[in-house]
Parts: sequence; C-alpha cells; structure tokens
Amino acid sequence: MNIVKPKIYNLGILEEKTYSFALRIIKAYKYLADKNEYVLSKQLLRSGTSIGANCREATYAQSKQDFVSKLSIALKETNETIYWLELLHDSGFITDESFKSVHTDSVEILKLLISIIKTSKSHINN
Repeated sequence: MNIVKPKIYNLGILEEKTYSFALRIIKAYKYLADKNEYVLSKQLLRSGTSIGANCREATYAQSKQDFVSKLSIALKETNETIYWLELLHDSGFITDESFKSVHTDSVEILKLLISIIKTSKSHINN
C-alpha cells in the first residue's frame, strides 16, 4: 500500500502549465528529430522538461529557502528553454506559428515563476 505524503507547497496552476509545457517540448523534440536536428533539440528537451521537474520538487521543499532555490532553478531552465526556442526559430527549424505559441507559453511560465519567487522571498525576509 502506497501512502502519498501531502504536498508542503501547492503550486497549482504552475504545476499544470509546466507539465503541459513539458509534453509540448517532448512533441517538439520528436518533430525536430524527424527533421534530423539532434543537437539543439536535445538541449531543448533537457531544459524544457526540467522546468516542471524542479517545480514538482519544490512542492516537497524542506524549507522556504529550499522552495525558492528549486523555483530559481526552474526559472533558469525556463530562460534557457527560451534561448533554444529562439535559436531553433531563427535557424528555420520551427515555423513562426509554432514558435509564437510555445514562446508565449514559456514567457507566461517565466512570469509566474518570477512572481512566486519574489513573493516567497518577501515572506522569508519578514
């Protein structure tokens, strides 16, 4: 019998968005592999799926500082993912339409992370 410990921190919508985003990144990776693009797409896969993994880790953080640390890593991975998406777009591997859609989602995640980190840091310092 598995007993699941309740989450310490609930990220709600962010967890849902990062999970859905990771699935989109996996699909993009498969598409790019079919186009014989392996180097940039592998980087995109690694960073794009790491965002949600770090958010998931943050929900069981040992402290508020650990929570902020995990989300800060997710923030860095989001920024890196945006970089790989821009490179893939500007080099012609992904279309304008595909880029705009996934880029919009990544920027939304970035903004959510920044907001949560700022709020969490302000609670630590008070």
